[in-house]
Amino acid sequence: MQQIDPQWAWNEFEPTESQPWNRRAATHLFRRAGFAASVKKLDEALTSTPADAVRKLIADDAKSTNFETQADALAGTVIAGGDPKQLAAAWVYRLLYTPAQLLEKTTLFWHGHFATGAEKVQVAEMMWDQNQLLRENALGEFERLVQAISRDPAMLIYLDSTTNRKAHPNENYARELMELFCLGEGNYNEQDVQQLARCFTGWEIKNKKFRENSYQHDTGTKQLLGKSGDFDGEDAVRVVLEQDAMPYFIVGKLVRYFVFDEPKPTRELLKPLADQFRAGGLKIGPTVARILGSNLFFSEHALARKVRSPIELAVGFLRALEGTTNTVRLADNLTKLGHGLFYPPNVKGWDGGRAWINSSTLLGRANLVRDILNHESTKFANGSLETYVQSQKLDSPQSIVHWFSELLLAVPLSPDIETQLVKLLGSSPKENQLREVLHTISTLPEFQLL
Repeated sequence: MQQIDPQWAWNEFEPTESQPWNRRAATHLFRRAGFAASVKKLDEALTSTPADAVRKLIADDAKSTNFETQADALAGTVIAGGDPKQLAAAWVYRLLYTPAQLLEKTTLFWHGHFATGAEKVQVAEMMWDQNQLLRENALGEFERLVQAISRDPAMLIYLDSTTNRKAHPNENYARELMELFCLGEGNYNEQDVQQLARCFTGWEIKNKKFRENSYQHDTGTKQLLGKSGDFDGEDAVRVVLEQDAMPYFIVGKLVRYFVFDEPKPTRELLKPLADQFRAGGLKIGPTVARILGSNLFFSEHALARKVRSPIELAVGFLRALEGTTNTVRLADNLTKLGHGLFYPPNVKGWDGGRAWINSSTLLGRANLVRDILNHESTKFANGSLETYVQSQKLDSPQSIVHWFSELLLAVPLSPDIETQLVKLLGSSPKENQLREVLHTISTLPEFQLL
């Protein structure tokens, strides 16, 4: 990253003859800012500028349709059953059908950032309330999000804040607030952890809701990150967010999520974003918009420079082809691949990147696509795959393979692989041949890249 000019990196992308705004560029945007888009959606985006496409993604709101009502009703049914293991299917439903892809993709980011596991919380209602909290603040103000998550009952249980008393402060949340949520390692010391824990004493749950127990709150003076005062939890969050390291830590994670897995971006590269984030009142949406509309995002430094997570792989596959399937089964299969919603592996969330790939998971990912294709509930635009492909007016096996490649892959197929896939289709491809070609594509190294 040393050779990249930070000013150029975050300037608004303007298409050129060598870097056009075409269908491949649009698929890149939709895969990263959401999960994928159909040809119709891509071609709609191409009638505007890249900047306009990004603005629309930011502005899209699930509440503007009846989708929110349907999604909430599904979640309500699961919550009534009381089993948090069933919540994943309700969220997969949102991922597959939301009209606000960027909002949902960013909610998924915060779920990994403020990782909370249902295996410890055990209350479905609390886990879903936290999920809604993340969604409501996903593109809003970071301070409001951190203040809200600090009071969130699921988080209070997960990081043992309910046992944080003035006589025996529990340091778990204090440590993770600085290390994982706001500052990163090396930007605080053990005394800061101890003092921050004192600020949150007395924060507990009553009838599944947050409350402050003044009798258990330490009202003494705290020495926190170079400041002194009778800080409570809200004060303490503000002190943490005032640290110079905070905006760099947050925008660095956003760049890794939306732009590339490796290498770690330099402080110099992040400075324009960090300055904007701080000067703009820690508003997440404008920062994400600048990232997605930037020169760097559409450059060779970003194209195919991320490994798909299992969710990105499965949901992207279906959304690109206007697919629908059984969300309970899909959620279970995602859990088997290590991407169980509401069940992150630990408080650090999912490592992502190359950690998603090994010999076992590669087979599992291909089997996941096979299961989607073969399951009786799977439809493409409410019909068969064969009928769907026919509706696209593709006039040859070569054009079908090219169409699949353009929609599903971040990099073009090699001529040799393309030839093999065309042969596999045959001269008059039917349902089984089309499924076999899609499954074969899912086994390719290129399919693993985002």
